[in-house]
Amino acid sequence: MREYDIVVIGAGPGGYETALEAAGTYGMKTALIEKEALGGTCLNHGCIPTKTLLHSADLYREIRECSRFGLTVGEVSFDMEKIQDRKEEVLNTLRSGIAMQMKQKKVTVIEGTGRLVDGHTVEAVRPDGSKITLDTEFVLIATGSRASLPPIPGADLPGVMTSDGLLESRTVPEHLLIIGGGVIGMEFASVYSSLGVPVTVLEALPRIIANLDKELSQSLKLLMKKRGVTICTGAMVKELRQEEGRGIVCVYTEKEEEKSVSADQVLICTGRRPCTEGLFSDGCIPEMEKGRVLVNAGQQTSIPSVYAIGDVTGGLMLAHAASAMGKNALAHMNGKPNVCDLSVIPSCIYTSPEIASVGLDDAGAKEKGLDCASRKIVMSANGKTVLSAGERGFIKVVYEKETGRIRGAQMMCERASDLIGEFAQAVTAGATLKQMYGVIRPHPTFCEAITEACRPELS
Repeated sequence: MREYDIVVIGAGPGGYETALEAAGTYGMKTALIEKEALGGTCLNHGCIPTKTLLHSADLYREIRECSRFGLTVGEVSFDMEKIQDRKEEVLNTLRSGIAMQMKQKKVTVIEGTGRLVDGHTVEAVRPDGSKITLDTEFVLIATGSRASLPPIPGADLPGVMTSDGLLESRTVPEHLLIIGGGVIGMEFASVYSSLGVPVTVLEALPRIIANLDKELSQSLKLLMKKRGVTICTGAMVKELRQEEGRGIVCVYTEKEEEKSVSADQVLICTGRRPCTEGLFSDGCIPEMEKGRVLVNAGQQTSIPSVYAIGDVTGGLMLAHAASAMGKNALAHMNGKPNVCDLSVIPSCIYTSPEIASVGLDDAGAKEKGLDCASRKIVMSANGKTVLSAGERGFIKVVYEKETGRIRGAQMMCERASDLIGEFAQAVTAGATLKQMYGVIRPHPTFCEAITEACRPELS
């Protein structure tokens, strides 16, 4: 009998949630290896700290604009030191909660760097250099990803940082330059513009958040410009350099014209890459492609006893996707069918209002050759949106013309990250517009707009 049933390498949401489920639901003797803090990138350097800063920034902006609600306040200011202190308090609370769950489920937590020796052996190197060897039936790799810096001259200048560095910064820039108009870039643009900082975003592609529906991209760009954010698309960065009196100068081309913009802080967020450095011994490397670990539908690698989930496998780099993969991996290890449908994974952007998407958009349905149509309702007629002075926003539903089956949804509105769950369930279950319309939702709420979006007589 082996020492462990499963050893998990990496304690991000995918890793620690899988470890808890392995020990709790399946009764597997479980060990979890993490070289830094419990929670991984999501909790410590990603989702949670970013959304904590967003919450503080949004509150600050709302208080400054509260006169429209008939409220009067005195001078309003913010303290970045205290905002960061609150962020750390949130992170510590959540880390403590994870540690408590590990004790309750009797998961062995090992601080160190994990390395796969063979299909059933994992070596953990502790911070003091000492090593321990773990014998296990299964190994689950959940090592995540890290920021990938493009080869831009000057990217190593002081004041140029990735999201990790900006999340820890306790100084407020006079002008923030963001290279990359994806989810990370636009969320940071939202944080700092809400705090009153001038922000410029340079995106190499023709539009921001290019992986989502075109209408979401256009709406977000208009909203950001309304809040003072300068957005340049089709902008190819050539170099960063330090100039006296101008700070950091970024030289870029836009429509074949060379331009420049200066800032005192620069955020580079142009992508992430899987963390696999030092993970495998020479004699035990699973099949890989462009740095990512390849897996089958059950998350199993080319080494039968070794599984991989989350960012390290490429694809959608989302915490909830990694957790879902972990559930499927455990099911596969225990001879059961997949639990989660990985073809239906919602994506969210925590701007204000929020953006969310799931399933197919118009372009995606067309690419698949489906005979689909879409309908859109604006949120200006939604009572909860009006009374809370929310942005106009919209909800769009993509459905099959013949059957009414819902194939996807895109929305930009208050609480979109919560509302998208209804459509994720609908797409997974193959629900129709008629079925979604028949659900009784409370009034006044944001969610009752879903009823209007699915009203049959609009077909």
